[in-house]
Amino acid sequence: MWTVAISAPLRTPACMAEKFPVAPLGRSVSPSRLPGGAAGTCHGMGEMRHMILNAVARSLFRRGVLACAALSAVALASATAASPIRIERQGSFSAGGTTIGDATSGHLSCDHGFVEFQIPEHPRKVSLLMWHSSSVAVWQNRWDGGEGFQSIFLRRGYPVYLWDGPRVGRANWGCEDYTYRATPGRDEGNFTAWRLGSKFPEWFPGVQFPVGDPLAWDQAMRARYDEFDTVENAELQAEAAAAAIDRIGPTVLLTNSAGGLRAFLAATKSDNVRGIVAYESPGYVFPEGAGPEAGYGPFGPIKVPLEDFRRLTRIPIQIVFGDNIAQSRNWSAAYRLCQQFVEVVNANGGHAEILSLPEVGLKGNTHIPFADLNNVAVADELSAFLKRNGLDRR
Repeated sequence: MWTVAISAPLRTPACMAEKFPVAPLGRSVSPSRLPGGAAGTCHGMGEMRHMILNAVARSLFRRGVLACAALSAVALASATAASPIRIERQGSFSAGGTTIGDATSGHLSCDHGFVEFQIPEHPRKVSLLMWHSSSVAVWQNRWDGGEGFQSIFLRRGYPVYLWDGPRVGRANWGCEDYTYRATPGRDEGNFTAWRLGSKFPEWFPGVQFPVGDPLAWDQAMRARYDEFDTVENAELQAEAAAAAIDRIGPTVLLTNSAGGLRAFLAATKSDNVRGIVAYESPGYVFPEGAGPEAGYGPFGPIKVPLEDFRRLTRIPIQIVFGDNIAQSRNWSAAYRLCQQFVEVVNANGGHAEILSLPEVGLKGNTHIPFADLNNVAVADELSAFLKRNGLDRR
């Protein structure tokens, strides 16, 4: 809400000067300059006519002031919301990977990851690495085209790094042959997997997605890369990510979906991970001898030596879940597995927690809450976590 205070004496703003002239006492107001072309002058018409004309003009003037003030407030609000983000440095680099071939056949550099980064002026000391399992677009934009976490946290002073793991996105030059399969029905599968609704196209009430916006739906369905949900690929991506993190320096990993499993693994391979905030991870890392048995499906679980696992106990970890978890059998199971992970981390002296967005008053969030309509409120929860753990220092 904008409050406009007007102090005396009143002055005609530039945008009103031509439309609503106000004549001082004893001078005429030109009929051609009054709204509607009102006729008459003060000369020969008496003081009463003069007072009437000026009263009309002053009334219109005051309305004009308020209109101009309202327009100015809107313009100022728009300018503030869209104020430039001041970037000190930006660029990209590849990280990790290997080279295959020999002197006879030649060589292929492959299985590396790709990093795009922007560093704002007067940056904070800890960077944010945003790790997707769909595409980097989910970090760059809100579903309705508003600012995504990339812009929000650049404005909040954090260096932001966007990560494409080996074989996906801008790092798709792999060291093995693989085939993409065009499979109709993936869009409808996204609808339920992302918990937009329990059945396509029946939206959950109050879902934080612009339901009536066909462009938002179109952009969401195109914000995808081909994924490689295997334990082997998780290991491959974790190795490359650890190399990227060591190049970046102190970093908090922000992940979504299957990116969480890969980030937990990467944190066992790098001492530069300062924290992890995982948005709805379906897979977890456990130490040998604790937790569930190792799995070899898309999301593990993956078992690591206790010595490696202890690296996860030295950093703050938060796993965030959106709304309507109970309406999804798969995400209910992932939530229970997450509870086991948190219990094992904390039993080993760690600091892991679950943040349920509905429990802090944020309703209707999907599987990708940082792209939802209320993503600023979701960002505020992340900022609070970073501050609470001393990760917001400049």
